[in-house]
Formats: sequence, C-alpha cells, structure tokens
Amino acid sequence: MSTHSSVLLQDWETPFGLPPFSQIQPEDFGPAFDAALSVAEADVEAIANNPDAPSFDNTILALETAGEKLTQVASVFFNLSGAHTNPTLQATEREIAPKLAAHSSRILLNPALYQRIESLNATKQTLNLDAEQERVLERYTTSFQRAGAALSDEAKQRISEITQRLATLGTQFAQNVLADEANYKLVLKDEQDLAGLPSFLIEAAREAAQDRGEDGAYVITLSRSSIEPFLQFSKRRDLREKAFKAWASRGENPGETNNLEIITETVALRHERARLLGYDNFAAFKLDDTMAKTPDAVASLLDSIWLPARAKALEEVADLQDMASSLGDNVEIAPWDWRYYAEKVRQQRHELDEEQVKPYFQLDKMIEAAFDSANRLFGISFRELHEVDRYHPDLKVFEVLDADGSHRGIFIGDYFARTSKRSGAWMSAFRKQHRTRGTVAPVIVNVMNFSKAPAGEPTLLTFDDARTLFHEFGHALHGLLSDVTYPVISGTSVSRDFVELPSQLYEHWLSEPEVLQRFAVHYKTGAPIPQELLDRLLAAANFNQGFATVEYLATAIVDMAIHSEADPETFEPQSFEQQVLEKIGMPSQIVMRHRTPHLAHAFAGDGYSAGYYSYIWSEVMDADAFEAFKEAGDPFHPETAARLKQAIYSAGGRQDPEDAYIAFRGKMPSIAPLLKGRGLMTENEAA
Repeated sequence: MSTHSSVLLQDWETPFGLPPFSQIQPEDFGPAFDAALSVAEADVEAIANNPDAPSFDNTILALETAGEKLTQVASVFFNLSGAHTNPTLQATEREIAPKLAAHSSRILLNPALYQRIESLNATKQTLNLDAEQERVLERYTTSFQRAGAALSDEAKQRISEITQRLATLGTQFAQNVLADEANYKLVLKDEQDLAGLPSFLIEAAREAAQDRGEDGAYVITLSRSSIEPFLQFSKRRDLREKAFKAWASRGENPGETNNLEIITETVALRHERARLLGYDNFAAFKLDDTMAKTPDAVASLLDSIWLPARAKALEEVADLQDMASSLGDNVEIAPWDWRYYAEKVRQQRHELDEEQVKPYFQLDKMIEAAFDSANRLFGISFRELHEVDRYHPDLKVFEVLDADGSHRGIFIGDYFARTSKRSGAWMSAFRKQHRTRGTVAPVIVNVMNFSKAPAGEPTLLTFDDARTLFHEFGHALHGLLSDVTYPVISGTSVSRDFVELPSQLYEHWLSEPEVLQRFAVHYKTGAPIPQELLDRLLAAANFNQGFATVEYLATAIVDMAIHSEADPETFEPQSFEQQVLEKIGMPSQIVMRHRTPHLAHAFAGDGYSAGYYSYIWSEVMDADAFEAFKEAGDPFHPETAARLKQAIYSAGGRQDPEDAYIAFRGKMPSIAPLLKGRGLMTENEAA
C-alpha cells in the first residue's frame, strides 16, 4: 500500500477532520479499499461469532461502529466519483462496486448475525431499550429480512450474485450517461448561430468553449444550466432540434455508452430478486418499506394529478401554437420548440424578460439568502473557511455554528458545471452526524451544475436555479441539523418518499417577498429587485406548470410501470416506454423529464428505482407543511420552526415518517394544497 493510500485510512488531524484532498491520488483508492474491506470483514466476523449472548451493544452498536475506515474511504471516493471524476476513479469504481456489494451481502446474509438480531428483536420488550434504540433495532431487523437473511442457502447465494451484478450494471449505467454528457458540445461560431441568445448565455457559452478547447467559438453543453436557456432563447429552430435530440437521447446512442441492454438486464434481475423475497414484482418489494406501501397507492396519487396536469398542458400547447402563429412561424409545436415559445408567452403575459430578472439573482447572494433563512428558522450561522483543503478550487467551505456558537458541522458548496461532474444537483455527506463514539459532527456537500461566469464576474442564476439551490440546501439542513445517536438513522437516512420533504419544503422560503427584497439585489447597483418586477415574478410562479408537471409525472409513471408491469422475458426499454406514454395520453409536444436510457435515479443504483414518484409524494406534504407557517401568519414563526426542527430536520429516521409528519402537523396532508400550489386547482375547487 502506498503512502497516499494509507492517508485514506488514517485518523485525519486536519481542521474539522476534513479529508486531506491534496494528499490523495486517484490510484490510492484501490489499495485503500482492499485494506479497509479486510478490516471490515474481520469486524463483522467478530460480531457474528461473539460467544457472549447477544445484546444491543455487542450486536447492533457493534455493527454501527464496524468498518469505520471502509466508510471513511467510501465516502471520499463516491463523492469524488460523482463530482470530480477521472478515468482512474471510474476504473476503480467499476472494480470496487461488485466487491462492496459482495461485502454487503456477506453481512446481510450472515446467518449467525441474523440469528443474533432476531433474538434481540424477539426479546426487545425485556431489553430496556429507549425509543431510538427500538427504532434502530427495527431498522436492522427489516434490513436483514429485506436482504434475504431468512431465505434458504441456495436463494441467499442467488441474491448475492444478483446484488453484485446490479452494482456493476448501475456503475456502468452512470458512467455511460456521464460520457454522453461530457463528450457532447454544440459549437456556435457566428452571429447567426447566436441569434436570440441573451448576453448571460453567450458569456457562459464562451467560457464553456474555452474549457473545451474551442477558443473563439461558443459551446452549449448538456448541463441543464446551458441547454435549457439555449432551448428557451435560440431563434435557430434547427439548432434547438439538434441540441434537444442530443439531450433526450443520452444513454441510447449507438456504441459503448448505450444503456438499453443494461436496463433490460437490470429489470430482469430486480424482478428475480423480488420474487425470491416473496413479492410479485420489484415495485411491490421496494414500496413495502416506504410511506406509500403499495404500487396501487402510488398509482392512485399519480393518476389523481395526471388528468388535471395533462389538461393544463394541452391548454398550454394551444397558447404556444397561437404564439407561433402570431409571430408568423409556420410550425407545429415540437418538444424542442416548447421552451422557446413558452418564453414568448411568459414575456407577453407577465412582462418578464430573463435578462431583466437574472441580474438580481447572484449566486453568492442566493447562498446568503439560504443561510439567512436557516438562521432565522433554526438559529444556525455560517462562517466561511478559506484555508482548508478542498478537492477543487471552486468549492466554498463553511463552518456551521449553533445558536450558542458551538460547532455544528461543515457545509461544502460545489456549484459549477464541469466535464468531471455528472449532471444534476444533489446533497451528500463526507461524514454523517452521530454519537456512537462521542459527538461526530457532519460534513455535508451540495453539488450543482450552474454555468460559471467569466473570471471577475458574478455568477447569475435564473429563478429556477435559485430554487434548485434552496432545494439542495434543504437536504443539507436535514444532514446538518441531525441530532441522533446512531448512523443508521442519521440525517437523510429515511424512506425515499419522505426524504424530499425537507428539501422541497425549504424551497418555499425563496419565494417569500421579504427574502427576495433583501437578497435579490442588482449585481451592479446593489439596488433591491423593484417591487413591480418582484410582483410579476411571483405572479408567474405557476406559469407552464402543466408542462412541468406532465414531464415529471410521465417519468414517475414509466418508472413505476417498468418495475411493476413489465414482463422481464419480453421487456424492451424503448418500446415499453412508448407504450406507457401512449396509454396515458402523453402530449406529443412534451418529452419525459428523464427518459429511461438516462434515468439515473432508477438505474444508476437502486436509489429512486420504483421511487421517482417520491418527489410528488413529498410535495403533497411540503405544500401542506408550509401552510402551518401561513396559518401562524409568519414564514419564520418561532414556535412552528422549532416544531419543524424537532420533528423533521433534526430527527433523521428516529421514527416512522408518518409519525414524524403528524408530530409536526398534527395530521396527514390532503392533496388540495399541492394542486392549488401548482395552479392545477382553483381556490373554489380547493375549498
């Protein structure tokens, strides 16, 4: 093992225990993983073969603290593989994914371990456990059972093989999508190519061109912060079509990055695993441990929103067609036209020009707004750290302080798009909060893909970009405010259809006028956003919601259908996707937000597989949850905020999600606030 790889296994004596990034080389991870896996295997064997009678401490607590170095190495590795990868890391990821899956199977399918856990579960009434310990024991029991610990040896062997193969497939899927995104560039060379593009996009495209060796030209990439505004403003319909088709076909292009066979095999293996575990299909298995519980419950929710959303979208189609005709454009609206003509309608209806709005949404000011809202709600504050080690010079690093000035954790912001980063936006942790070995403070990271401004210029965001920032910071707060003892229930370790509640709820504060009036200030003059512009911006909040809801719901419906209805023997991703969309009456002018070949949520690991519905499930709750602040008459109402922190943001997975929500709100929500909030229901209908 090299000196560098041994650094990965050390107790880091760095400020706040942050990873010593500058001392770590990509080739160090392979040896470090091998060494850490060996120690972790020994830890687990010692627990399983402990001659003492099982107790909470010698079994559950011991498992919680086993393999700490493996957790340390993996947390650094997988954060880098998503946010700042390279060929060496990708090769290591392909090699290590099945090894880690095999290690997980050896734990979860270990008969001696399962016997100890089952013994504790059977006698839990006599163990004098507190409520948190009871929840942790329940989580372990459920995890082992869902992994197949109670199956025959033959079935367990097959489950292990499936798990390892799925890990390999998920890794390759993600790398294929990243390759398609990183390798694509639409090169714009002259004024004709730039027709209609606002100055902020031209500057971002010039910067992207320089990064990709196209000096003197302009480049549009497949990052949302690049391609979406291009589709919104470009007058060149031929270029819009070219870029859109590249965006929509990620993962299904001919060649090595094609994901269709990966999806087909993944679906078959997931179905086989579910059947081995006694479920009819993978969706039934996946949902059994969520708030939704059953595919029927999800279908009921999605169906109830689909019909009004589709109707709204068809109204919007007519508006776009009318706009095209009024401009003398003899076109039938196609998917690559939607954003272009929608922008024209928005400008006409709400007198909103993105070049007017964007100067008021500086990245640094929106970060400050997110921090200030958290301070007013939860009492925490942020102090920027300038001298700490980081994995990329663009990172912003902050110490998070509690109201009494004590250390709460570290927050890292990684905001800009680059070819080494997968697309999208997410929150992750380099270290989770827990108290199994004293107080361990969290290290949380938000990763985004905003287009970086030229040197010396402030990065300006769209209002949607700012909403994404608030969304991911809501996830970050879930990790930073976590206040539990055990890692297995720390922070975002909750059911998938509950984990989006803290993030989606936090978006609401961005739209509060008092937040915008204070932080939406012009980047040149410092003047606050004019009230009349702010009024128009907020009035347009529900503009294009038919489109937004339909493109999202279509993805959720296809994801659920694949995992509950598809016959693994005859399943073919493209034709199945098309059949589902035809069945629900998908408008031809709209494409799924994430088509199956690049639906990383579902196929780059199990994360949101049969779970993409989770965003709308959580939105039902977040729309209702913010009503609590409206009812209190104050978006920062102290008592309501304290209850929110206690029941949701700091509680992690300490209790069942439904109980957690009721602890905050007193009842489960109805769907009406969501439909009203998205403009799919009138005030009279909601009453």
